[in-house]
Amino acid sequence: MALTTSQMGAQGPILPRIGLGCMGMSAFYGERDDQTSATTLLRALDLGVTHFDTSDMYGWGHNEELVGRVLASRREECFLATKFGLVLREDGQRGVDSSAAHAHAACDASLRRLGVDTIDLYYLHRRDPRTSIEETVEAMAQLRQAGKIRWLGLSEVSPATLRAAHAVHPITAVQMEYSLFTRSVEDEMLATCRELGVALVAYSPVGRGLLTGTVRSVDSLAAGDFRRQLPRFNAGNFESNTALVAALTDVAAQLGCTPAQAALAWLLAQGQDIFPIPGTKRVSYLEENVAADQVELTSGQLRQLETAVPATAVRGDRSTPDAMAAMGH
Repeated sequence: MALTTSQMGAQGPILPRIGLGCMGMSAFYGERDDQTSATTLLRALDLGVTHFDTSDMYGWGHNEELVGRVLASRREECFLATKFGLVLREDGQRGVDSSAAHAHAACDASLRRLGVDTIDLYYLHRRDPRTSIEETVEAMAQLRQAGKIRWLGLSEVSPATLRAAHAVHPITAVQMEYSLFTRSVEDEMLATCRELGVALVAYSPVGRGLLTGTVRSVDSLAAGDFRRQLPRFNAGNFESNTALVAALTDVAAQLGCTPAQAALAWLLAQGQDIFPIPGTKRVSYLEENVAADQVELTSGQLRQLETAVPATAVRGDRSTPDAMAAMGH
């Protein structure tokens, strides 16, 4: 059965509602396995998933190279999204550069790694508040005029920044963390997106794995898994949050689906302008996530899920202090 589609933004393309986040194939979630990841990328296309989300900082180029190499023979079927703005300094620390010069240089580098002539959706990954958003978006508009990118996106910005950016050039999508566990976009960002005709691409839609019900303990995570550093996985917070997942699991069982599918179905039900991009490098999880497209929820069932996972009951910030400081500009 074909996946449900919707238009991305007021002037964007028609895409399947569910995409594939590729970050974990190269970084943050333990060891890489390029062959497993390649199988998953190709299986995604076979299932009707066409929206692939990467970034130049996922493995510092590795992910773009992997995605570009594996999907090269089927490029015409793909909607490729990548990002710029996060940089690795000489001292090994991560920084932010959203200058016009960096936008141009980073785009050229991403095009080379992906092996394509044009990037479908190009995001500013993080904004350096010392650089005006007008400067950055003007540079992105120049990239579009040059045929190097098709649509413009922003990630983890404030509603005010989105408005200022959109005044320079139409923004097609804003990428924000959004799930049953993270609902801050509902305060103002979602309304701003809808006013301006901007789609919301939801990353970490299953709470960095917590909402799948498969993370039984922090000790089960690989030694290099960055979730060990996240406040929601800290002692005390983790136990409280997994109790919420247990309640979600009970509701999902009543619905005849998995907790991950219930969480994704809830997100899809929040509006046709929401595009979740659950990430995985394994075919089994990919197939589970895609099947959420067929889960239809009544208003009563949506309330059941929200009662099982109240937004105010989740304990711990969604990311590390340093990462949180880079967001929202």
